[in-house]
Amino acid sequence: MREVLPTAAVGSVAGLLAAFTSLAVAELVAAWVREEARPVNAVGGAVIDRTPAAVKDWAIENFGTNDKLVLQLGILVLLALFAVAVGALAMRFRRSASLAVLGFGLFGAVVAVGRPEGAGADAVPSLTGAVAGAAVLYVLTGQGLRMVPGRSGPGEREGHDGRAERPDTAAARTLSGLERRRFVVAATTVAAASAGTGLLGQRLNATGHAQAAASRAALGLPAPSSPAGAVPAGAELAVPGLEPLITPNRDFYRIDTALTVPRIDAEGWRLRVHGLGVTRPLELSFDQLLDRELIERRITLTCVSNPVGGRYTGNAGWIGVRLAEILEEAGVRPPSRGGPADQLIARSVEGMTLGSPVETLMDGRDALLAVGMNGEPLPFDHGFPVRMVVPGLYGYVSACKWLTELELTTFDRYDAYWVERGWSAEGPVKTQSRIDTPRGLAELSAGPVPVAGVAWAQHTGIDRVEVRVDDGPWSPAELAEEDGVDVWRQWVWMWDATPGRHTLQVRATDRSGETQTADRVDVVPDGATGRHSVVVTVG
Repeated sequence: MREVLPTAAVGSVAGLLAAFTSLAVAELVAAWVREEARPVNAVGGAVIDRTPAAVKDWAIENFGTNDKLVLQLGILVLLALFAVAVGALAMRFRRSASLAVLGFGLFGAVVAVGRPEGAGADAVPSLTGAVAGAAVLYVLTGQGLRMVPGRSGPGEREGHDGRAERPDTAAARTLSGLERRRFVVAATTVAAASAGTGLLGQRLNATGHAQAAASRAALGLPAPSSPAGAVPAGAELAVPGLEPLITPNRDFYRIDTALTVPRIDAEGWRLRVHGLGVTRPLELSFDQLLDRELIERRITLTCVSNPVGGRYTGNAGWIGVRLAEILEEAGVRPPSRGGPADQLIARSVEGMTLGSPVETLMDGRDALLAVGMNGEPLPFDHGFPVRMVVPGLYGYVSACKWLTELELTTFDRYDAYWVERGWSAEGPVKTQSRIDTPRGLAELSAGPVPVAGVAWAQHTGIDRVEVRVDDGPWSPAELAEEDGVDVWRQWVWMWDATPGRHTLQVRATDRSGETQTADRVDVVPDGATGRHSVVVTVG
């Protein structure tokens, strides 16, 4: 009795192996081009670029820092479904299916080149992988075709043995025992070769990662000439459940569009400063940056996507060089002193562009080119070897990670990445406060309950925090000692909780006299407003 294998199984396996081959070859080629040129990265980046802000916010809210992993897995699932469909098509129309694979590769190439950081070479991994995948699909489906005897006439097409076959007999085709063995041998060979190719590509990329990791591990940051100093006594309240004054690096929020975290060797890093009003263009190496005067400052960063009461804010001690000094050395003058440029475009190695107001960067605040975070070199997730940190501005207009270029221009001439997508050009941080404890829906016992949280108004400072229960009067909370106007401030209010279901609400007033509004506004286009509240039950 002959062994048989259904046509659907042949097509599915052939399609999936073709996709696997495409990705493996592209992985290898990307190791010589650059890691960001891999098809999944390029397509994923394009998806992020074109995703509406509301969808991005939903993804961040539901998946947090795993949002990019979810996107990558989604792309791979869709690719697998496409591969199965193309494999089924190939069992009837081999040439058309192979051309479809090439077309998909061309799409990936166009997307890669069209990314903000894209270059012509970024097309090579997608195109090379598509050619390899199309060849595999054509060969494997050729192994799986045989003529169905006694059928000929209009609509015939060529089977693997050169004889005529009608498309409408495709569903009836199976593999004989001999042909089954040929197909299995061919498929196994392709799978093994593709796996080896992909592993080699990953190994080459891992070698670059290892070099970058070694450069970070060997880095000894010079002692800052102006250290941040000790945290003032009383600046951190001992309340269980309250966010610590200084956020550990492992817990610091990460919001960016990089599907793969760049791993940059500090020895090869360069920063270029150029553009409108630059009379002395600069190009600095990492060692040259470290040779400059380093300062250390504790600065709270906030993401514009942070909803009212959200967790996308954190406080760290940053070590770096004053950005204003770099700009002044390049001959830059702020608009208030006659400078022609009012916007600084910061570019990262993965193509992100963030635009900051030049006037703000040079107004005396501690805007930094940061190289250290909480006493150690920047983690890769947070921008090693160099990133920007600017107190008082949301991250989307200032906190460029993996920094490689600073270009002076104007807001009229150039829209940075997020501005092109509907966000405002300038992003001053809005005064906010948050209840950390008790958590929403907590069940509490009657009696004294500490209600505590943090409030921030970077580069302005927090002057007052108030809490109320249900619609009752506002009561002043106890403020922790201030650790500078660029650092969030902890607060606590002792509540004599009574039985029942209650709503706790907080509001802050900054040093300019502005009190948080009760009007709820979404994060788009320039940050959320409103007052954080939690509902608790007291037994």
